[in-house]
Amino acid sequence: MPSDTHQRSETIETDSHTLVTIACLSDNYAFLLQDKATGAVALIDVPEADPIKAELDARGWTIDQIWLTHHHYDHIDGLPHLQESYPAPVYGAAADTHRLPALDHALSDGDRFALGDTQVDVIDVSGHTIGHIAFHAAAAQAAFTADSLMALGCGRLFEGTPDQMHASLRKMDAWPDHTQICSGHEYTTSNAKFALSVDPDNAALIARVADIETTRAAGRFTVPSLMSLERATNPFLRSNDAKIRAGLNMSDATDAQVFAKVRALKDNF
Repeated sequence: MPSDTHQRSETIETDSHTLVTIACLSDNYAFLLQDKATGAVALIDVPEADPIKAELDARGWTIDQIWLTHHHYDHIDGLPHLQESYPAPVYGAAADTHRLPALDHALSDGDRFALGDTQVDVIDVSGHTIGHIAFHAAAAQAAFTADSLMALGCGRLFEGTPDQMHASLRKMDAWPDHTQICSGHEYTTSNAKFALSVDPDNAALIARVADIETTRAAGRFTVPSLMSLERATNPFLRSNDAKIRAGLNMSDATDAQVFAKVRALKDNF
């Protein structure tokens, strides 16, 4: 659990779904999504087993599906230990089968499957890694983006190119405002400092930074975050913003070029 996080988990309830965010490792998050109509439960990413097992035990839940977003160790290492107590079929990217644990369901961009009565869309969001996928459950008003679109940020480009990540973000930018963006880390405080450096006059961002400070001081999570808030404040989604472009002396650049510049600045921030 993050050292400055006092809670083990946080829950969002709707009429149709329960969404649970679970703190893992030093700053990771795993998620549980329950389809209330059927009781089916998915686990999204497995940074470590014990906090997830504790949450499942406390709720009396089992797992029906395990969804993996990408192969990095801090998203999959808890899987073997977890499956000793909670075996379930594993879903992950077909493009990443050589680096993921054994998959029961290998998925590609555009695929769709069901969690109980909930339809889940698979989106290739390569950039942070090649083969990174996101899961969008529209009926649950939730998307599981791990290290692609993050709260006030996006993942560092370990394998992909700026153009790939920009294209991935454009896909995610099509989601409705009410979508809960379930990203993989508690990085929001540091992301906020960078966002202010490239978008200092954004009133929505300034208000969000103040809310982040209050939230973290209370030991609460800043993840998930609403898509509407990301659109208004996340500089990696705002390559077309005139003030950001002017501040970078890139008023005549393409959106992809502006994104690449912002990503390069964040890498050296």
